[in-house]
Order: sequence, then C-alpha cells, then structure tokens
Amino acid sequence: MRAVFQQELSEVQTRLVSLAQEARVIMDKASTAFLTSDVSLADEALALTDANEERALDLDELVIKVLATQSPVARDLRILVSALRMSASIERMGSLASHIAAIARYRYPGSAIPDSLRGTFEEMARLDLKLADKAINLLQDTDVDLAREIQAEDEKVDLLHRKVFDIVLGPEWSENAMFTVDVTLASRYFERFADHVVDISAKVSFLQTGDWQELS
Repeated sequence: MRAVFQQELSEVQTRLVSLAQEARVIMDKASTAFLTSDVSLADEALALTDANEERALDLDELVIKVLATQSPVARDLRILVSALRMSASIERMGSLASHIAAIARYRYPGSAIPDSLRGTFEEMARLDLKLADKAINLLQDTDVDLAREIQAEDEKVDLLHRKVFDIVLGPEWSENAMFTVDVTLASRYFERFADHVVDISAKVSFLQTGDWQELS
C-alpha cells in the first residue's frame, strides 16, 4: 500500500507541474496576442484555458481520492492539502491569462494598448513569464530559497501595476475610454497572475516547514 501511495503522490506532483507549464503557455500566447494584436494566438490561449480548467478539476479529484483512501498524516497530509490549494492557484493563473487574451480578441484588429504604455506591458509580460518559469521549477524541486526569489520578482510587477494606474489617473492621460478600461483591466490581470505564483511559493514554504504564513 505504501508503494501505491508514493506513486499517487508522485502523480500529483507531475500533474501540478504539467498544469503550471500549461498556464505558462497560456500566458505566453495571451500576452503576445495582447501586445501584437494577434487574434489567432488569443483564440489559442482561450481554447487552452478550457482544457487546463478540466485538468485542474481532474487533479483535485485525484487528491480527494487519495485523502479518502490513504488517510495520510503529517508531511504527506501537508503535501495533499498544499496540492489542492496550488491547483486552484494554477487554474486561476490560466484564467487570468485568458482574460488578457480576451481583451486582445475583442479589440482586434485594433490594439488594446496605447504606445505610451507598450513598454510597461512588455515588461509586465516578461516578468510574469519569468515568474511562471520559477513556479514550474519550484514545483519540480521544492526550494524555500527559490520561493523567496519569487516574492522579490512579484514586487517588480506590483510596481509596474501601480505605474499604470498613476499614468491613467495622471493629468497627461488623454486616451479614450476604451484604452482606459483595457489597460486598467489588463494591468490587474498581469498583477494577479504574479500574485498567484507568490501564493504557490508560500504553499511550498508551508510544505517544507509546516509553518503557514506569508513569505517575508
């Protein structure tokens, strides 16, 4: 029975990594679509999101089955509880990326970004993809130091998010209402994507230490 249990735990980890990899692909396609007005990439991102949501549900069902049949305790229980929470965060990452793709889809063939903010969003996209890569590495090899690196990268995204709002609310902003809505929403989606990576890193820290608290 113990060998079966360890195999099931390994399967949970493998599926978490796969989910995170897919969320990264969705963000890559969505952010590129948003930055370049590529409607085909936007459609691909939206289609992948539906599939990833189904895979997240399948993973949750597997974890619940293991909890019900194996009665894990101590660290094994922490692994499974953390897996449920991380699955929810990863599913949400894909969903947030799909919202970015949807903005690009709705504005096609036009752009959702004014030239004055293009560089800011290019940097937000780059940082989110970098964070997604770190999340994948973290799920493959749980490392508290890497978890702390993720929080530092998230702070950079937060600064860019605040920059977008400062520009939109500033006296020199003269773009139309469509641009105002699009960039405000998109900035929030990029920022929340990064926040969910931080949530995953906090859960990995819990997995390693048994201490449920925010990273500092």
